[in-house]
Amino acid sequence: MLKSGNWPRSPRLLACALFAAAVGASTTASAQSIIALPDQTSTIRLSNRDVNHLVCVGGEIEDAKFSAEKGLAVERAGADAWVKFLVRETEEMGAVTRSYVTVPTEIYVSCNGAIYPLYAEPSDIAAQTVMLMPGTGQRTRANEALLGPLVEEERAVSIALALLQDRVPASFSEVAPDKARIAITGLPAVMLGERRRLEVEGAGLSASEYLVTASAAVTLDERDFLDRALGAEIFAVTLDRLALAPGDAARLIIVRRSVSQ
Repeated sequence: MLKSGNWPRSPRLLACALFAAAVGASTTASAQSIIALPDQTSTIRLSNRDVNHLVCVGGEIEDAKFSAEKGLAVERAGADAWVKFLVRETEEMGAVTRSYVTVPTEIYVSCNGAIYPLYAEPSDIAAQTVMLMPGTGQRTRANEALLGPLVEEERAVSIALALLQDRVPASFSEVAPDKARIAITGLPAVMLGERRRLEVEGAGLSASEYLVTASAAVTLDERDFLDRALGAEIFAVTLDRLALAPGDAARLIIVRRSVSQ
């Protein structure tokens, strides 16, 4: 990794039975995913026949408040909760009639220290998966806890390794990468394409992963990428390989200071 300001190279993250039967028949793969954010009401459509799944991303579901009299049951365990609208069965003259809940209801889910107000509309659809994503405040607190004990250079190393190892913490925000191809001054045989971009709230840093492709044999140096085409506030540069043959590719990580820093 190469740090700006100091260029030596350093070394390169309804009831229990009803739920049991229904959860066994319902899989995440077949469910639809919905995103919900904290401290704002999310209107969502949930299945009024199958078990719906809530997932607290990056934390645990501490509690769920709802009106049981509206025909709703919720069970939770760790980061997961299962929501089932109860089916009412009536029998008349030997014929069984099932009535499904159609009246919307509110569910207030406490996830990772924040409240997610959900306005649930029961519908005749497949089971749904609702991802309770961290808000800005949660991500900032999580990043401060994760990176706060580290000096700035160590933070850059941690962020670069998270990208290189494909173990990015949920508290890092994904940002849409730039689709444009980038040429670097002094490297005519090399082209860059941004694969991934992250914002690390609370750390004053952001990062991008680029795929560096070579059309001819080339030996790279991290200092080659201290180029304004890759950002005005570059703090650290990391390459996973330096020697490329024609057609080869390397992974490049650029860590930047936030503009406000």
